[in-house]
Formats: sequence, C-alpha cells, structure tokens
Amino acid sequence: MLYNISYKKTTATFFSIIVLLHVCNAQTVSRVQHLFPQGTVTYGNIPYAGDTLRHHLLDIYLPPNAKPNTPLVIWVHGGAWMVNDKYADMDYMKNTVKGFIDSGYALASIDYRYSTEAPFPAQIQDCNQAVEWLYQHAGKYNLDKNRIALIGFSAGGHLASLMAMANNNKVPAFYADGMKTHFKISMVLDFYGPQDLLVMAASSIDLTKDAHSPVALLLGAMPFDRPDLAKAASPLTYLDKNDPPFFIVQGEKDQSVPPTQAVILNSYLKVYGIPSQLTIVSNAPHYGEMFDAESIRKDLFAFLRAHL
Repeated sequence: MLYNISYKKTTATFFSIIVLLHVCNAQTVSRVQHLFPQGTVTYGNIPYAGDTLRHHLLDIYLPPNAKPNTPLVIWVHGGAWMVNDKYADMDYMKNTVKGFIDSGYALASIDYRYSTEAPFPAQIQDCNQAVEWLYQHAGKYNLDKNRIALIGFSAGGHLASLMAMANNNKVPAFYADGMKTHFKISMVLDFYGPQDLLVMAASSIDLTKDAHSPVALLLGAMPFDRPDLAKAASPLTYLDKNDPPFFIVQGEKDQSVPPTQAVILNSYLKVYGIPSQLTIVSNAPHYGEMFDAESIRKDLFAFLRAHL
C-alpha cells in the first residue's frame, strides 16, 4: 500500500449535523483545526456533489479577514486511492499548511471515492467535480476562481497531476456528467505522485504485481492485463505544451512510488517547455516530516509566488 493510515468513519448523525451547519452558513471546526493559524475561517464538510456520500465532501480554510479574489490551493490526500480522507497528510506537513494561510492563500481539502467503492475513473470524476464546485462558488468564499493550484500526496499527487494534465483534453469519462469543467489549473505541487502506471508496474520496487495491489484495485485489473486502462489513468498520457507549471518533490528512498516517476515527469515537462522544479529529498521514504523541511517550504512558496 502507498499508505497505511486508518480511516475513521463518520456517523450518519454527525454528517447530518455538519450539513445542517453548512446550510446555516456557520463556521465549522475541523479535526485538524489546531494546525492552522489562529483566526482561520473554516467551512467544513461541504457536500460538493449534491448527495450524501461521505466521500463527496470538502473543507475550505480562509485566512483571517480574507478579501475577495484570494488565491486558492486545493489539497488532494494520499492513501493508495483506498484509505484516508481530506485531513490526511496535514499532520506531517503542518508547517506547510500553516504557511499557506500565513502567506494569504486559501486552502481547500477534498474527499473522493475509494477504489474499493468504485474503480477508476470515479476518483478523477470526484476531484474534477469538487474543483468545479469551488470554481462555481468562488465568490461566496472570497476565492479567486482564476488562480487555482493543486497540491497532492502520493495517490493525491497522481490525481492532482491527472486533473491538471487532462484539463486540456476532452475526456468525457473524467467528468461526473460527461461535461467538461470550466476551471483551469494554474500550477501543481506534486509530492511523490505516480505518473506512468505501466512504467511503475515494470519497476522492481512497485506494488502492482498482484490483483490486490493499489494500482490493480484502482484500475479494476492488473496493469499488464489492461494496459489501455493503465495508460488512460496515467497523467503523462495527457501531457502537452499548455499544461501548468509543476513543483515536484520525491523521496530518494521511496519504496512505494519509485523516484524515477518524478524524474520522468520533470524530464517531459522540460521537453515541452513547461516550468518545472524537482527536489529529490535525500534518504527520505514515501512520506513524513522530512517533506515539511524549511528548505522545501522556501522553494515551494517561491514557486507559488511566481506562478499563482
């Protein structure tokens, strides 16, 4: 598995209360609220798909006294496409999380359906639907719908990359209603996200060689049995010269997503003339506090200032 973090189920009663709070337009409290600066305005568990599915929710975190047209960073969690929720990855990235608000960015965090509930492309449909909801409701929350960045971790890095790269393509299956979205992605912050699932399947350190592996569960088939599906689910399939800039971070000792995935992405982006910055974190595993280092944060926020 790309991650091994437990997911705590939300009861129907609790969900109903949160939805009621949102309908009343009340500020809510997130379970990661302690990671955010004092005064952060939080709207939690907003249903973005017009249904009651527990994985069709998002949170919005606004800087204190946020003004109209606040640039938005959207957090896409990791978890092998089958565990975790919109709070995942924040604990070990707490300084980066705080930095977004302190630097005047809004942060939204989105849920999406697990591969064990629905295979691909359900996950990218959900992500696109969540971002489209934020785009359409940007004015209500003082968000700038024309300045949207994505940050994703592992499986979330894959989905963030896929959203951004496929945005210039007509792929009806990637949208819940088959209709293309209206938003544009300004840039992507990719933390160890898989980019080419067939290359990953061929790697000696990948976890895709059995029917219960994360990639096989995502696709609903083994990658080499259905290379068409693996290609369709790979962000690099959709790369073109109009794609947004990428800030890429990868652990040198990652045993789940081979570092070559980040290197290949960075190389292709440069071939197409797309701004890209790659950081390989020495001796770093798949995830953890090493990715919240001051040097990485400094480069990340400089990249944000330059491209968002």
